[in-house]
Amino acid sequence: MNDLPPPDAAEVSAMLRAAIAQIRFARDYTISLLDATPTDRWYEIPADGPSHIAWQVGHLAVAQYGLLMFRIRGRQPDDLDLVPGKFRKAYGRGSVPSTDAAGQLSPDRLRERFDAIQSQSLGVLAAADTDTLLQPCDRPYAGYPNNLGSVSFAPLHETIHAGQIGLIRRGLGLDPVR
Repeated sequence: MNDLPPPDAAEVSAMLRAAIAQIRFARDYTISLLDATPTDRWYEIPADGPSHIAWQVGHLAVAQYGLLMFRIRGRQPDDLDLVPGKFRKAYGRGSVPSTDAAGQLSPDRLRERFDAIQSQSLGVLAAADTDTLLQPCDRPYAGYPNNLGSVSFAPLHETIHAGQIGLIRRGLGLDPVR
């Protein structure tokens, strides 16, 4: 539990800048892993593995939408095209990866959605004001139980899944990226 007082406006601004830098770093690392993974193997689950690359990418897209867009500015009409209910259900918390690529987005389409959510999320963060960032939110968050804590959690979440992508790659017999 965090018993610190909420940050002031100057601290919020500094924390937001740091979180955005971490979000960009985490995404660059994830992309380096994806770029080194053949797309024809994205729906393959390694022996005794719980997941595959496509699910990890879809999950990161859904989570980033929730943490960085929905919490900050609410649902917008265009969001249903970007993150439709079927997509949230397939990749949200508690979903189970399917190895059947039929009826699912291709790796290229998943990557387009993943990239579009990142781009739009950074735009939302650039426009976020202190009052919005200090609004309370439910878990998950890091540090503070508010939208800034949600923003701070996003790169932590992505690096956890980047680690899972790295393990999946190794389980597929691919060489490490780093």
